[in-house]
Formats: sequence, structure tokens, C-alpha cells
Amino acid sequence: MPLYIYAFIVSMALSYLATPKVIDLAWKIGAIDVPKDARRVHKKPTPRLGGLAIFAAFTAVGLLTLPLEQSSIQGMLVGGAILVIVGVLDDVYGLPAKVKLALQTVAAYIPVLFGLKVQWVTNPFGGMFYLGQWSVPVTLFWIVGITNTLNFIDGLDGLAAGIAAIASITMMLVNASLGQVNATLVTALLAGAALGFLPYNFNPAKIFMGDTGSMFLGYMLAVAAVDGAVKSATAIALIVPILALGLPIFDTAFAIVRRLAKGKPIMQADRGHIHHRLLDVGFSHRQAVVYMYLMSLALGLCAIIMIWAGVKQAFLTLAIFFVAFLVGGRQFVVSHDKKSQHL
Repeated sequence: MPLYIYAFIVSMALSYLATPKVIDLAWKIGAIDVPKDARRVHKKPTPRLGGLAIFAAFTAVGLLTLPLEQSSIQGMLVGGAILVIVGVLDDVYGLPAKVKLALQTVAAYIPVLFGLKVQWVTNPFGGMFYLGQWSVPVTLFWIVGITNTLNFIDGLDGLAAGIAAIASITMMLVNASLGQVNATLVTALLAGAALGFLPYNFNPAKIFMGDTGSMFLGYMLAVAAVDGAVKSATAIALIVPILALGLPIFDTAFAIVRRLAKGKPIMQADRGHIHHRLLDVGFSHRQAVVYMYLMSLALGLCAIIMIWAGVKQAFLTLAIFFVAFLVGGRQFVVSHDKKSQHL
């Protein structure tokens, strides 16, 4: 059995075992999410800090399986640890959005200092662009951006953890097929840690991952994608993680445009995310989460098809899924409206 499969299984088991301990810790130190506004969909106080269990499982197994002598791995782990500290401080005390963004940028710069950066932007249809002096800004934008996509989408029980697990598994399979050992191990560890946490986080959640978890998962996925892109000779190395994380990327991009159009700060939370829209049209909490899981699975499958069958087949599959989700979603809304009229 490949090492990354062992890493996946052990990471999942440790995360599952560690989460109850973190629940107790969160109650003791007061790291509790109390619903205070209409944006929050949970009804009772719920512990945060679940990301500590994810981080602990990832780190414990990672220290035994990752090539710690490599500078890229060192930078990845140091930056991830910094973000976990930032997340804990935010989950316990609350940090201003600007402070979090500044600290995220610092964490993103750590792997760059260790030599991990995007130097080429590739086109899946052919051609490559050398970034030159733009290499560092593009790398920072990518890492900080993906770090926040999971943070933004973490609005329903189990949503961010499930999507992170799906994206991690997608990237793990692709990296394994391309022979990217480090990126395969990192994404296997992330997938296992997220899945081990998920039983406690799915609706009704016993604990939230908090910023500790969402920022750590987003950050590590972003850096793993950069590591895979740097060491891969394929022209679609960064297209795969963009597809795998397509749902949170789209949701975040739409949120930024929406907030700018309304003259609001881009880091200011609102109730316009995809999961909020699904709830508004009649989806239950669990139905909305599962629907978004299926969307992420579809995007992940397209990423895998792109590697194994080609770009045209992947985009054809994507178009089919897009139509299917539109029709299925509309059918659900119509059915829900009819039921409401009969009540």
C-alpha cells in the first residue's frame, strides 16, 4: 500500500480521536460561537477551535511521513503553524479583518522565502507565460486568496470540511498520477484530517472548525498546489486545483464583487453566499450542504478527467454537470413551492 494511503488513514483516525478533546478545551477556554445575527444559521452556542484537531492530526502524521529536510516542506509547515496561531487567537479573542489579512500575507510569504513560488502561468490549450518579477505577488495572491475562500464558505455545518476533503482527495489523486510525492502526501494528510473531523462537524454540529481550521486547510491546499505546479512539467498543474476548489473560488469572487458594488468592505461578512441562497429558496441545512458537496465532486471529477482524458473531455463533462445542476436545482425549487402552497 502506498505511503500516502497510510498517511490518509492514520490522519483521519487521529483527527477523529482528537476532536472530542478539542471540544472540551473550547468549552473550558470560552472559544464558543454564539449566534448573534441573522447571518448565522445555528441556533445555540457551539464550540470553535475544531481546526486544532485537524492541525494536530496533520502535524503528527506529517512529521513522520513528510521529507522534513526539504526547504519547501519546511516553509509550508512554518507558514501553516503561523496561521493556526492566528486562527486560535481569532477564535478565542476575535481579530480585526485587516490584522488577519496582514498576518495571512506574512504566512503566505514564508514558503516564498523557502523558494516555493509560481514562476510560470500555463495555458491548458498551449503556451506558457514567464512571470518574472510578478512571481512573488502572484504566489502571495494565490495563497492568501485560497486561504480565504474556505474561510468565506465556512457558513454551514460540515460545508468547508467536506469541500476541503473533496478538493484534497482530487488533488491527491492527480498529484499521485503525476508522481508529485510531496503534494500527494500533503493532500492525503489534509483529506484524512478533514474527514476525521467531519462526523463532529456535520449538521447538527458539535463543534465548528473556526478560522483555525478553515485558514489552515485553505492555506495548505494553496501551498500544495504551488509545490505541485513548481515540480510538474504539465501545462495544467494549476488548473487542477482551480477546478477542485472551483466552488469556494467562485463564491468568494462573487462575494467580493457583491460587496464592492454595495460599497462595503470585502472582508465584511454578509448573507449572500451560495449556501445562504440555497437556504432562501427552500433547501434544508443538510440538503444545501449535500448539494454543494455534489457540485464539488463534479468539479473534482472534471479535474481528474482533464489529466486522464484531456481538456476537451473535461470541459464537456463540466458543461453536462452545469446543466444537470441547473435543472435539478430548479426542479427542487418548483417542487418545494408546490408543497408550500398545499400547506
